Amino acid sequence: MTQVDKITLEQLKEMAEKTFGEIVKANVDVTREIIVVDAELHADIEQFMLDNGSRQEDLWGINLYPDQFGSPDFIEFDSMINIRPRQGNRSRYVEDAAVREKISKIVSGAIAYG
Repeated sequence: MTQVDKITLEQLKEMAEKTFGEIVKANVDVTREIIVVDAELHADIEQFMLDNGSRQEDLWGINLYPDQFGSPDFIEFDSMINIRPRQGNRSRYVEDAAVREKISKIVSGAIAYG
């Protein structure tokens, strides 16, 4: 697992190749505006982030598809950790458009170009 300030697309591709082939699992803390990438399970990242100051209600699991960078399919808003009926999210998908937008901005800010 790696908390990233900046990560290159090439690094994401290398992470994907070492695990699932085409995806990198990541969690985003929408309050602290941080992203942690590269674990087998979103739950593992979630625990790491909780242990390091995040609150569960601020954490959302996503999948990144490095080969889809620049397309709407780059970020998949899908994870078991996203099922939170008490927060009005009853599925694996991040249902709130404002939260998806915030996640997208945090992820975009973490991608280093060049």
